[in-house]
Amino acid sequence: MPAGTRTGTRNETWAQQCPLCGQSNGCAVAQGLPAAQCWCMTADIDPQALQRLAPAERGQRCICPACGRAGPATPNPGD
Repeated sequence: MPAGTRTGTRNETWAQQCPLCGQSNGCAVAQGLPAAQCWCMTADIDPQALQRLAPAERGQRCICPACGRAGPATPNPGD
């Protein structure tokens, strides 16, 4: 989460919420901690999870660890 993106109680809640599921995203930066302490710095985040974010939210909103994990493979309809 880029520092200083939003301020205030309502906006702090917005910064700490996963945009995909609405749960806490566990973002260290949103909590005022160094980015190096964030869970995402050492996690393998599923690129498809990031693609589920609205284009305007990519690079602006942080997803939670559960949403960032690779999910089951989606079968191809033609298979």
